[in-house]
Amino acid sequence: MHIKSTTFVKSATKPANYPPAALPEIAFAGRSNVGKSSLINVLVNRKALVRTSSTPGRTQLLNFFDINGAFSLVDLPGYGFAKVPLAVKKEWGPMVRTYLERRESLRAVVVLFDIRRVPREEDLQLLDWLEELSVPTIPVITKIDKVSRGQRLKQIGPILEATGLDRDDFTLFSAPTREGMEEIWERVEAALEAGEEPDPSIESDSSAVPGDEADLSPPTGE
Repeated sequence: MHIKSTTFVKSATKPANYPPAALPEIAFAGRSNVGKSSLINVLVNRKALVRTSSTPGRTQLLNFFDINGAFSLVDLPGYGFAKVPLAVKKEWGPMVRTYLERRESLRAVVVLFDIRRVPREEDLQLLDWLEELSVPTIPVITKIDKVSRGQRLKQIGPILEATGLDRDDFTLFSAPTREGMEEIWERVEAALEAGEEPDPSIESDSSAVPGDEADLSPPTGE
């Protein structure tokens, strides 16, 4: 994927605030501090399209970005950080679930897992939602540079066991070395192309219903 342009569109918390669904979308989701911001910045070859924060879990918005005028990248709010207030934690589920259920332009979700962490309840809940809603999933294991090559298989084992996914389902990624970047793009492009195939059982409806166009500044967060 050759990145020609990347533009922040807006932030939102509910469907009324989403930008018009004019382009196919690829969303990114994962626990706070899983390296989501770093992965997105590497993919689009920008140092700070998505700004990282010293306080993981700070961002609790859906952030929409236009990529090449061809598709949208959606940075979903991180979850699971211990220091986030309980009220904020409770907002994550309804906000993300509503987006996954209602966003017709969504083509796939890139789900991130830290190679050093065993998936927890929120990770598995997200996978369950995606399966239930028939949303294609692109699983990525991040921060592989934090362990030696010899330790990778040992670290990956608990992730495979917890998620029930096969090793071939995952892409291994490192932000510092960019290992795995091309494979992630290949899977994203495949999801975008698959979404272009028309369903003969559904009549085409090109109408888009714009939401509230009040823009918010792109927040700082992982």
